[in-house]
Amino acid sequence: MGTWFTEKQTDHFGITAKVNRSLHSEKTDFQDLEILETEEWGNMLVLDDMVMTTERDEFVYHEMLAHVPLFTHPSPKKVLVVGGGDGGVIREVLKHSSVEKAVLVEIDGKVIEYSKKYLPTIAGALDDERVEVKVTDGFMHIAKSEREYDVIMVDSTEPVGPAVSLFSRGFYEGISKALKEDGIFVAQTDNPWFKADLMKQVHADVKETFPITKVYTANIPTYPSGLWTFTMGSNIYHPLQVSDERFFEIDTKYYTEEIHKACFALPKFVKDLTKE
Repeated sequence: MGTWFTEKQTDHFGITAKVNRSLHSEKTDFQDLEILETEEWGNMLVLDDMVMTTERDEFVYHEMLAHVPLFTHPSPKKVLVVGGGDGGVIREVLKHSSVEKAVLVEIDGKVIEYSKKYLPTIAGALDDERVEVKVTDGFMHIAKSEREYDVIMVDSTEPVGPAVSLFSRGFYEGISKALKEDGIFVAQTDNPWFKADLMKQVHADVKETFPITKVYTANIPTYPSGLWTFTMGSNIYHPLQVSDERFFEIDTKYYTEEIHKACFALPKFVKDLTKE
């Protein structure tokens, strides 16, 4: 039968993948880190027994976290990614020629190190000259920043361990101050099947800070339930009021202009969670 890895997504449900071998495993200062070579999904990054990304389906998450806010903002020049040490979001950010600087703030340097080694197609852009990598606490970096960024993307794990503070109202208020007046914020906000209460709380907290708060979805097969949500906050720009002239062709596998508009059409049970 071979070796199988199972992420227990609830007390009664999990997702399983056949593993050829473990490429690396260690307990870092912040979490348990493992890189698995899987039969179905290629190399897989696992943190605290939760799937973070795989070579086969990573493009969906990284494209949707990056391009929806970047096409919504008319001219993003300085972008911050909090978390995301695998480098996938940074790779997508750099596809926008208007971006002059992309800052990655990742608390666990080991994620960066082993992503570069075992996930080079994801992490390859981290050495780009437009990228500044800071191995430090994202919450504290936000707290020290003021009117600095055009777009801030929070690419965090689920709200456990070092990521707990990244799902708090205080963090969203700090993001509002770190953004320029017309800045845009987006975060991954888990799934509506198993984390409905988290989604509701995050949406309420973001809405207290940003007058324009919108939820959108994507299909990511190795994430719990496959239906994943993102929450965007803005003072000025509405993601569904983007001029057609704003869109330009980039190299993607999931994101398109049509997806940009369609991803905000929520299933009713998700819409009910956000009271939109």
